[in-house]
Amino acid sequence: MKSYTTDKLRNIGIIGHGGEGKTTLTEAMLFNAGAIDRLGKVEDGTATTDYDPEEIKRHISISAALAPFEWNNHKVNVIDIPGYFDFIGEMVGSLRVTDSACIVVGAVSGVTVGTEKAWDYCSEHNIPKLIFVNQMDRENANFTKVLDQLKEMYGTAIAPFQVPIMSKEQFTGYVDVISMKAYTYKGKDVTEVPVPDDMKDVIEPIRTMLVEAAAETSEELMEKYFEGEELTEEEIRGAVRQGVVCGDIVPVLCGSAVNNQGVVQLMNVITQYMPAPGECGSVKGVNPKTGETVERHYKADEPFSAFVFKTVVDPFVGKMNLFKVMSGELAAGTGFYNVNKEKAEKVGTIYLLRGKKQITVDKVTAGDIAAVAKLQYTVTGDTLSDQNNQIKYSEIQFPEPSISLAIAAEKEGDEDKIFAGLNRLTEEDPTFTVSKNLETNQMLISGIGEMHLEIIAKRLQNKFGVTAVFKDPKVPYRETIRKSIKAEGKHKKQSGGHGQYGHVWIEFEPLETTDKDFEFVDKIVGGVVPRQYIPAVEKGLRECLSNGVLAGYPTVGLRATLYDGSYHSVDSSEMAFKVAASLAFKKLDQASPVLLEPIMKAEVVVPDEYMGDIIGDLNRRRGRILGMNPAGHGLQKVEAEVPQAEMFKYATDLRSMTQARGSFKLTFVRYEEVPANISAKIIEQARQEAAQE
Repeated sequence: MKSYTTDKLRNIGIIGHGGEGKTTLTEAMLFNAGAIDRLGKVEDGTATTDYDPEEIKRHISISAALAPFEWNNHKVNVIDIPGYFDFIGEMVGSLRVTDSACIVVGAVSGVTVGTEKAWDYCSEHNIPKLIFVNQMDRENANFTKVLDQLKEMYGTAIAPFQVPIMSKEQFTGYVDVISMKAYTYKGKDVTEVPVPDDMKDVIEPIRTMLVEAAAETSEELMEKYFEGEELTEEEIRGAVRQGVVCGDIVPVLCGSAVNNQGVVQLMNVITQYMPAPGECGSVKGVNPKTGETVERHYKADEPFSAFVFKTVVDPFVGKMNLFKVMSGELAAGTGFYNVNKEKAEKVGTIYLLRGKKQITVDKVTAGDIAAVAKLQYTVTGDTLSDQNNQIKYSEIQFPEPSISLAIAAEKEGDEDKIFAGLNRLTEEDPTFTVSKNLETNQMLISGIGEMHLEIIAKRLQNKFGVTAVFKDPKVPYRETIRKSIKAEGKHKKQSGGHGQYGHVWIEFEPLETTDKDFEFVDKIVGGVVPRQYIPAVEKGLRECLSNGVLAGYPTVGLRATLYDGSYHSVDSSEMAFKVAASLAFKKLDQASPVLLEPIMKAEVVVPDEYMGDIIGDLNRRRGRILGMNPAGHGLQKVEAEVPQAEMFKYATDLRSMTQARGSFKLTFVRYEEVPANISAKIIEQARQEAAQE
């Protein structure tokens, strides 16, 4: 692949709802550009950008994949981005480095949640976009319905560049609204034909709308338009491009990726209308030494800087970091500085990736996307820079994990392998985390959804050869007491030689707060328990705290006052008093012990129409609604306190209740007593588990 200047580069993300044909569209573009010899298929597992074993097996995209090609004397870096919400981190990371986005909408399914989310993300981050209405070959394909939906939701920004020609409900061609020329398909080839008479009335208002949008981009054109002068095709195209680059105009095209119809026209629009890197403005970062804002431009003659947006982990090749050059150039065999890690790194070979294929290049210039292998310190979100001209770009704000499962090795002894593999995979996917819950002694992995965690387990197997099993996480219950008691602990053993003797009287009472685990009070007078044995009594009690009398959960909110006892001048020892203290502790079953559970604060953001369902569902989960507040854009935020035990699968349930439009955040608040009927079941289960061990 030859070298291109920044103005001849186009970086575009292909986004939208899952199953709308994004990977097939990417494949057709690669084929048309001659980058691949034959059209691969998602169903056959031969698509260039779906090469992971799980992608091939499931027929869905899981990871964002690069697909560069050359077209119209431009280099286009397409990033095929998964549409399923479990992999939203792939969209967030990839769109950070694209200069535009193509939102793929199904001609049958129309505007879906995935469309809305893709649009909102692009609008929030000022990413110019176009819409490709795909699957026009399908039965019940309805371009007009999709267009009406788009106009209703997004208003005058929607600008159809094409109107499909339908013959006997079959997609046979299109009319170019700007040039007012019609084309029909024979396979993927197009032939110019006269505009069908019955379509002129449909196209005229669409063209008028497009010309008005073009005229609004400059005073000169506006004046010309109002004076009744016809705008030339060249003027319209130039003005429309200006509107597209600043985000005021969103072109709508149509086609069938699977039949490779309309794809060439889309590729032409990408090179003609979508912005080159830097066309929408400079990039800002901070000087890590002074904290001052620094500005860089996508120019080859500026100091080198790059941003790492994705990491791919391969057990054989090692780690590969994908980056976009934000300024300057990078040549193979040179070095640079990782600003986040404050470490120098050395570049070996520079690659362009096309799916899993690696193409070696000598250098990359400002605005281009490439990859390097075997960097020692670099991870996703890091800034790479010239050491003498440092700049640090803001890191990617990935969505927080919303579901957790306990993970264990299927084969005993594989625990270390699993932990090592998971840690490697966190480098590749920052939307999941691994942690060890010291209270329940479980290894937890947290991610965006159940499918996300399932894929991680499969990747562990495929990449690191270790099989993991999932279990529901244990709730970290606690125990406390509700009344005071005085308990005696006496340990007396006499069997030849030295005996053992320890004797204590301890008053146990509940503390005012369960935030404090334990308080020990020494009220011994007259030496009934010698000074040297008192620490042993406290130690004995502390050792018992981790295993409560009710169900073996940690005991909290307990005050123990040592006020009496006795000793033997020969047979008493520290060990004897530790045992005596533990015998006293066991009598806590007479102090009205109760079970406590963690209470979480849930903040659930949903569209207005789902409010009733959400509140009803939270009440069923033993939740207490604290309040409801508008969150803007037709959304409401519900705040509630809910027991943690009821929230483990909430991410999945919320998604199905709100068609994936809802989101939530959980934070720990406090511990509260478990209702008696539920407590009895938990205690019974804990005792059964203890008996099996």
